[in-house]
Amino acid sequence: MKYVQLVIGPAGSGKSTYCSTIQEYCDNIGRTVHVLNLDPAAEHFSYRVSLDIRDLVSLDDVTEDEELNFGPNGGLLYCMEFLTENLTWLRDELEDYDEDYIIIDCPGQIELYSHFDYMKTLVTALQEWDFRVCCVYLMDAQFMADSAKFFAGVLSALSAMIRLEVPHVNVLTKMDLVDNPRSRQVERFFQADSTLLTIDGASHLSEKFYKLNEAIAGLVDEWSMVSFLPIDRTDSDSISIVMQQIDNAVQYGEDAEPKGEVPDFEDEQRDD
Repeated sequence: MKYVQLVIGPAGSGKSTYCSTIQEYCDNIGRTVHVLNLDPAAEHFSYRVSLDIRDLVSLDDVTEDEELNFGPNGGLLYCMEFLTENLTWLRDELEDYDEDYIIIDCPGQIELYSHFDYMKTLVTALQEWDFRVCCVYLMDAQFMADSAKFFAGVLSALSAMIRLEVPHVNVLTKMDLVDNPRSRQVERFFQADSTLLTIDGASHLSEKFYKLNEAIAGLVDEWSMVSFLPIDRTDSDSISIVMQQIDNAVQYGEDAEPKGEVPDFEDEQRDD
C-alpha cells in the first residue's frame, strides 16, 4: 500500500518547514519518505526533493510566455490546470515509488482548495492509483493572537475538508514561537472553542456583527469537525503525535505482512 500526505494551507503557514521537519523525523525513525514539490513557483527547498512539478511546468515559463500573458496568480492556475491535464506524467513518476510514503508540498493559494477542482482532481487520481491520502492543513499559530483571524482559518480548513473529502488533520505550526504553549488559554484554540469568537473576540462589536459571529461560531460547533494538533519543530514528542494521528488516518502499516514464519496451529496441536 502507498501513502500520501497532501500538505496544504495559506501562504506563510510553514508548509515547506513542515515537510522538512517530517522528512528529518522519518529519517531518524528509519521510515523512507519522498517529498514532491507541487508549487510551480518554488525556488529554494529546505528538504530533499524527489519529484518536482517544475520538471513538467514552472511559473516562470508561464509568466514569461508573451502569448499567454499571465500574471503570478493566473499563471499558477494555468500550471495547476496543466498538471491535471497531464496526470499521466505524475502517475509515471510515482511508479518508481511503489509502497512508499509521499509528502506533497502544495502551493499556498487557498483558492486552489476552496474555489477550483484542481486539487480534488489530484486527490481522486491518487486514490485511483491506490494511494491512501490524508490532507494535512497547516495554520500559523500566530493566528491565535486574533480570534477573528483564527476563525477565518478554521472556516478555510472546514472548506478544504468538505471539498477534498479525504481524512484530514489540522495542524498549528510554529508553536516554538508561542509563549506558554501548554497554557489553558492556548489549548482552547486546539478545539476551536467557539467562545473565543463570541465572547473574547466580539465584545467590542455592534449587535449586528455580534450576531454574525454567533452564527459562525454555531456553524463550527454544529459540525464539530475542526480541531488542531500543535507542532513544535524543536519538540520530537509533538512531531510524533502529529505523525501518529496521520498514520491512523491512512491506516499506515496495517497491511504489512507479519515478519518471520507464523507457526501452523494444527502442527502445534499435533506436537502437543
